[in-house]
Amino acid sequence: MRLDIKGLALAGGVLWGAAILAVALVNLIWPPYGTAFLQVMASVYPGYSGEPHVRQVLIGTGYALVDGGVAGALIAWLYNRLAAGSRPSLGRRVHEPAP
Repeated sequence: MRLDIKGLALAGGVLWGAAILAVALVNLIWPPYGTAFLQVMASVYPGYSGEPHVRQVLIGTGYALVDGGVAGALIAWLYNRLAAGSRPSLGRRVHEPAP
């Protein structure tokens, strides 16, 4: 079985983007919520500070969409590469019978 690289990239991007968006939006309403998590993301994403501002929510969500998409694509690609090497060969005999 092979994983669809584009499909997993899209799913990863949407899920990670939605997670960052949800935490950042709640942080806009209630600033103490998720502050430590958003500061960790700010240390990874350049230009993102994790402050409770609409612009920062959009920047963080954009980074998360790309980050999740790249991670999903890499996971699918790596899985496909490793799974291809572990398949048994069905069309060849390992030992030819003696005549």
